[in-house]
Amino acid sequence: MPLPMVNRYANSYPRDLSGNPDDRPTNQAIGICYLKLKIYDKAIDAFEKAVEDNFDNSETFFYAAIYRLKGKKAFLAARPDIDKALEYLDAAIMNEPKGIYYYFLAYIKYDFFERKYLNTSPNYRDCMREALNAGLSHFDVQQLYGILNGDMPAALSI
Repeated sequence: MPLPMVNRYANSYPRDLSGNPDDRPTNQAIGICYLKLKIYDKAIDAFEKAVEDNFDNSETFFYAAIYRLKGKKAFLAARPDIDKALEYLDAAIMNEPKGIYYYFLAYIKYDFFERKYLNTSPNYRDCMREALNAGLSHFDVQQLYGILNGDMPAALSI
Protein backbone atom coordinates (compact mmCIF):
# COMPACT_ATOMS: atom_id res chain seq x y z
CA MET A 1 0.00 0.00 0.00
CA PRO A 2 1.46 3.40 -0.93
CA LEU A 3 2.45 5.67 1.96
CA PRO A 4 -0.09 8.42 1.17
CA MET A 5 -2.87 5.84 1.47
CA VAL A 6 -1.36 4.51 4.71
CA ASN A 7 -1.27 8.07 6.04
CA ARG A 8 -4.92 8.60 5.11
CA TYR A 9 -5.99 5.43 6.93
CA ALA A 10 -3.77 6.19 9.92
CA ASN A 11 -5.35 9.62 10.21
CA SER A 12 -8.92 8.28 10.00
CA TYR A 13 -8.58 5.53 12.62
CA PRO A 14 -8.20 7.82 15.66
CA ARG A 15 -11.64 9.24 14.85
CA ASP A 16 -13.00 5.69 14.72
CA LEU A 17 -11.40 4.92 18.08
CA SER A 18 -12.80 8.01 19.79
CA GLY A 19 -16.16 6.27 20.27
CA ASN A 20 -14.68 2.89 21.18
CA PRO A 21 -11.00 3.10 22.19
CA ASP A 22 -10.74 -0.64 22.88
CA ASP A 23 -11.97 -1.81 19.47
CA ARG A 24 -9.53 -4.63 18.66
CA PRO A 25 -9.82 -4.72 14.85
CA THR A 26 -9.40 -0.96 14.58
CA ASN A 27 -6.43 -1.00 16.96
CA GLN A 28 -4.84 -3.77 14.91
CA ALA A 29 -5.38 -1.84 11.67
CA ILE A 30 -3.95 1.37 13.09
CA GLY A 31 -1.01 -0.58 14.53
CA ILE A 32 -0.21 -1.95 11.08
CA CYS A 33 -0.40 1.55 9.61
CA TYR A 34 1.97 2.86 12.28
CA LEU A 35 4.37 -0.02 11.59
CA LYS A 36 4.42 0.86 7.89
CA LEU A 37 4.98 4.51 8.79
CA LYS A 38 7.75 3.45 11.22
CA ILE A 39 6.04 5.14 14.18
CA TYR A 40 6.81 2.36 16.63
CA ASP A 41 5.66 3.99 19.88
CA LYS A 42 2.14 4.45 18.52
CA ALA A 43 2.21 0.95 17.02
CA ILE A 44 3.06 -0.42 20.47
CA ASP A 45 0.03 1.28 22.03
CA ALA A 46 -2.32 0.09 19.30
CA PHE A 47 -1.13 -3.52 19.38
CA GLU A 48 -1.19 -3.69 23.17
CA LYS A 49 -4.90 -2.82 22.99
CA ALA A 50 -5.49 -5.23 20.09
CA VAL A 51 -3.81 -8.15 21.87
CA GLU A 52 -5.85 -7.83 25.07
CA ASP A 53 -8.45 -10.60 25.22
CA ASN A 54 -7.90 -11.34 21.52
CA PHE A 55 -6.67 -14.90 21.69
CA ASP A 56 -8.01 -16.14 18.36
CA ASN A 57 -6.31 -13.81 15.87
CA SER A 58 -2.82 -15.09 15.09
CA GLU A 59 -1.92 -12.09 12.93
CA THR A 60 -2.40 -9.71 15.83
CA PHE A 61 0.19 -11.63 17.83
CA PHE A 62 2.51 -11.84 14.81
CA TYR A 63 2.46 -8.08 14.24
CA ALA A 64 2.78 -7.47 17.98
CA ALA A 65 5.98 -9.55 17.88
CA ILE A 66 7.30 -7.46 14.98
CA TYR A 67 6.70 -4.15 16.73
CA ARG A 68 8.70 -5.33 19.76
CA LEU A 69 11.85 -4.98 17.62
CA LYS A 70 10.99 -1.29 17.06
CA GLY A 71 12.47 -1.20 13.59
CA LYS A 72 15.84 -2.55 14.70
CA LYS A 73 17.59 -5.82 14.05
CA ALA A 74 16.83 -8.46 16.65
CA PHE A 75 20.55 -8.39 17.54
CA LEU A 76 20.14 -4.80 18.80
CA ALA A 77 16.90 -5.35 20.73
CA ALA A 78 16.78 -5.48 24.51
CA ARG A 79 16.26 -8.91 26.04
CA PRO A 80 12.82 -8.02 27.51
CA ASP A 81 11.64 -7.03 24.02
CA ILE A 82 12.97 -10.29 22.59
CA ASP A 83 11.24 -12.29 25.33
CA LYS A 84 7.95 -10.50 24.66
CA ALA A 85 8.31 -11.03 20.90
CA LEU A 86 8.89 -14.75 21.49
CA GLU A 87 5.83 -14.86 23.73
CA TYR A 88 3.70 -13.25 21.02
CA LEU A 89 5.09 -15.58 18.34
CA ASP A 90 4.32 -18.62 20.48
CA ALA A 91 0.72 -17.40 20.81
CA ALA A 92 0.48 -16.83 17.04
CA ILE A 93 1.83 -20.30 16.30
CA MET A 94 -0.53 -21.94 18.81
CA ASN A 95 -3.46 -20.27 17.04
CA GLU A 96 -2.31 -20.92 13.48
CA PRO A 97 1.06 -22.51 12.66
CA LYS A 98 1.95 -20.48 9.53
CA GLY A 99 5.33 -20.75 7.86
CA ILE A 100 6.05 -17.03 8.20
CA TYR A 101 5.52 -17.20 11.97
CA TYR A 102 8.12 -19.96 12.27
CA TYR A 103 10.40 -18.04 9.94
CA PHE A 104 10.22 -14.90 12.08
CA LEU A 105 10.95 -17.09 15.09
CA ALA A 106 13.98 -18.46 13.21
CA TYR A 107 15.09 -14.90 12.44
CA ILE A 108 14.98 -13.91 16.13
CA LYS A 109 16.67 -17.13 17.20
CA TYR A 110 19.42 -16.52 14.66
CA ASP A 111 19.96 -12.78 14.91
CA PHE A 112 19.65 -12.47 18.68
CA PHE A 113 20.65 -15.84 20.11
CA GLU A 114 23.00 -17.42 17.55
CA ARG A 115 24.91 -14.22 16.82
CA LYS A 116 25.42 -13.65 20.56
CA TYR A 117 26.39 -17.29 21.13
CA LEU A 118 23.41 -17.88 23.41
CA ASN A 119 21.85 -21.31 23.61
CA THR A 120 18.18 -21.63 22.81
CA SER A 121 15.90 -24.50 22.08
CA PRO A 122 14.62 -24.93 19.51
CA ASN A 123 17.43 -23.23 17.61
CA TYR A 124 17.04 -21.24 14.41
CA ARG A 125 17.71 -24.29 12.20
CA ASP A 126 14.84 -26.18 13.84
CA CYS A 127 12.54 -23.17 13.36
CA MET A 128 13.56 -22.91 9.67
CA ARG A 129 12.63 -26.56 9.14
CA GLU A 130 9.24 -25.91 10.74
CA ALA A 131 8.77 -22.82 8.56
CA LEU A 132 9.47 -24.77 5.38
CA ASN A 133 7.24 -27.64 6.50
CA ALA A 134 4.42 -25.16 7.21
CA GLY A 135 4.56 -23.76 3.66
CA LEU A 136 6.77 -20.69 3.90
CA SER A 137 6.62 -18.53 0.78
CA HIS A 138 9.19 -16.16 -0.72
CA PHE A 139 6.55 -13.44 -0.90
CA ASP A 140 5.89 -13.63 2.86
CA VAL A 141 9.63 -13.42 3.58
CA GLN A 142 10.00 -10.37 1.34
CA GLN A 143 7.07 -8.68 3.06
CA LEU A 144 8.54 -9.44 6.48
CA TYR A 145 11.90 -7.86 5.67
CA GLY A 146 10.09 -4.88 4.19
CA ILE A 147 8.44 -4.33 7.57
CA LEU A 148 11.63 -5.10 9.50
CA ASN A 149 13.64 -2.59 7.42
CA GLY A 150 16.50 -5.01 7.05
CA ASP A 151 18.21 -7.50 4.84
CA MET A 152 17.80 -11.23 5.03
CA PRO A 153 20.75 -12.93 6.76
CA ALA A 154 22.44 -15.46 4.48
CA ALA A 155 21.81 -18.20 7.05
CA LEU A 156 18.05 -17.68 6.64
CA SER A 157 17.78 -17.55 2.86
CA ILE A 158 15.20 -19.83 1.32
